Amino acid sequence: MHTIRVLGLDLDGTVFDSHKRISPRTMAAMRAAIQKGVVVLPATGRPVTGVPEEFLHLEGVRYALTSNGATVTELATGRRIVELTFNAETALKVYDILRQFNSALSIFIDGKSYTAPDNMEKMVEFSPPELRPYLRDSRIPVEDMHRFLREHRRGIEKFSVLYPDYSTRDAAKASVLARCDVEATASLGANLELNAPGVTKGRALVALAEALGYTAANVMACGDSDNDLAMIRMVGLGVAMGNAQREVLAAADAVVADNDHDGVAEAIETYILHNTAL
Repeated sequence: MHTIRVLGLDLDGTVFDSHKRISPRTMAAMRAAIQKGVVVLPATGRPVTGVPEEFLHLEGVRYALTSNGATVTELATGRRIVELTFNAETALKVYDILRQFNSALSIFIDGKSYTAPDNMEKMVEFSPPELRPYLRDSRIPVEDMHRFLREHRRGIEKFSVLYPDYSTRDAAKASVLARCDVEATASLGANLELNAPGVTKGRALVALAEALGYTAANVMACGDSDNDLAMIRMVGLGVAMGNAQREVLAAADAVVADNDHDGVAEAIETYILHNTAL
């Protein structure tokens, strides 16, 4: 087994428990990995402004992989190590298709999340209760999204869409994929996340590792959802949480406890701190 030098951690359903908290054991394990010289970073579908304070205040966390891999940012400077954003024409086409369906649509641009004002109530209605405070606080209302997209042509990172049910989500996804070349994933419930073609957490995490002088074999990733699948497959050690979706469990090199029972801490302790071979 190669030595792990980079650790990418999904947040919701992985580092966070069901109450959106990071346990003391998991925090201690992350600190210990950092002290051992491992590059520990969140690998999330959130924009960089949505990276939780627990990570921002964890000494030694230097980078954040956000918007499902559209960006990797050096937190101290704001410098983009990786930037894989939408072609503006494609983004406008995707937006016009998505707005035909009943949804709460957000667009991540330059590290922030924007939505039309009339989406705010639906965003709360369509989301799990534990996510509502984050969604409410993080979304910036924009009156004319079409014009806003045209004005920010170079920084369009991701579409994040919540639907009232799976059938509406699936119809919207099929409509987009029939007409646009995009990367489509999901992370929770009846949601849809769209990135530029080929943009995944796995691609960005490996790109960061290579920029730091390592290879994919030196990377460990922990995740639970469809949008974690690429990084689970692409890195040297892909770890699925016990609560992970079936496809993630099948693709993983190892499975640990679920997010309510310190699965991330178990993974760090086993494969980084104790350097246990599979």
